[in-house]
Amino acid sequence: MADAASRLRSLAEQMLGAPLPLRLKAWDGSQAGPPDAPALVVRNRRALRRMLFRPGELGLARAWVSGDLEIEGDLYAALDVLAGLVWERGEDARGLLQAVRDPEVRAAARELLKLAGPPIPPAPPREEIRRPRRRLHTRRTDKRAISHHYDVGNDFYEIVLGPSMVYSCAYWEEAGTLETAQRDKLELICAKLGLKEGQRLLDVGCGWGSMAIHAAREYGVGVVGVTLSQEQAAYARKRVADEGLTDRVEIRVQDYRDVVDGPFDAISSIGMAEHVGAEKYLEYARQLYDLLKPGGRLLNHQIGRRPQRDESAYEVDEFIDSYVFPDGELAPVGTTVTQLERAGFEVRDVESIREHYALTLRRWVANLEADWDRAVRLTSPGRARVWRLYMAACALAFEGNRIGVNQVLAVRTPESGTSGLPLRPRTWHG
Repeated sequence: MADAASRLRSLAEQMLGAPLPLRLKAWDGSQAGPPDAPALVVRNRRALRRMLFRPGELGLARAWVSGDLEIEGDLYAALDVLAGLVWERGEDARGLLQAVRDPEVRAAARELLKLAGPPIPPAPPREEIRRPRRRLHTRRTDKRAISHHYDVGNDFYEIVLGPSMVYSCAYWEEAGTLETAQRDKLELICAKLGLKEGQRLLDVGCGWGSMAIHAAREYGVGVVGVTLSQEQAAYARKRVADEGLTDRVEIRVQDYRDVVDGPFDAISSIGMAEHVGAEKYLEYARQLYDLLKPGGRLLNHQIGRRPQRDESAYEVDEFIDSYVFPDGELAPVGTTVTQLERAGFEVRDVESIREHYALTLRRWVANLEADWDRAVRLTSPGRARVWRLYMAACALAFEGNRIGVNQVLAVRTPESGTSGLPLRPRTWHG
């Protein structure tokens, strides 16, 4: 009888209808495939059961998070191959076992079921969020979703993000450090907002306080930062105190919908709007519009996806929704601009910095890998694997133009029509 790796490779190629350009290593020590290719390591039969009982992305993710499936060699090259075989094939891949009609493919599937062992579906890894069906994006569910993602532990985020503690796309020169690129991003946002000493800034989704501290320290503005994460708020408050900025910066655990002490001269929303959801986005935009003074500016920094021919067919990524950003939703940048305009804003500038996020994510992955053992001790092996997979896969998605990130500058232009922006506003690039 053939070894497990050869059998797996043959069956996988029959089911996919295409060669598998990865090396396979199986639980019996066997391997098959190109010797120089990255290896997909199937550590036990349970990995097969995970993928068979939930074909496609979620089954693969569960096998990865649990440690039943690993990759040896170039992680990015392996994920690029898997993206073409699974993620980019959409429903055809997710429904593979149910939809096949070819007798040879059905026979391969039956053989794979035999190889997988007892037909008992393994329990999902404990890192997978469990939740009943419910209304999305209420104050309660948003707080729970934010806690799942951000309350992993500040020490863990220090490993991944580095000293800047900025969890959003950096702004890169040709060469430079992550810290420099994050500082340049914060500086770019402050310049776009036209901050001046004595003004008030609202930082929505303030994270660990980096934007609030930069704006207060470098521009002399008063800042209110809001987050739903208790751990973020505690960390940010300590940083504010250490910087001697408690008289200028207030960090609150507060939903943006509950902020009532406007008006503000400017609002920054950096990597937060992805959590809002399509149904609540207009409410979000109107709330920020109402919190601004006439002539005030909003800088909305947000990940966006490519538009679909049928937008009603859009589905949230299963792995991201189950392990990373529960209830998160991405929208095309055109939809974001339209909603901001419907709320009353005049959109003055849209800048795509897609390639910058790919560079940022690769640095975060490198940080995690460089201090892997400590990251595992601070969280769990499964949680660390979630982050490594999520960040590496997202880097490839940004590089391949499957998702992007955009800075949208909008103004609450008064009835006079005076926007307050210079005739050539992009002088902020220096």
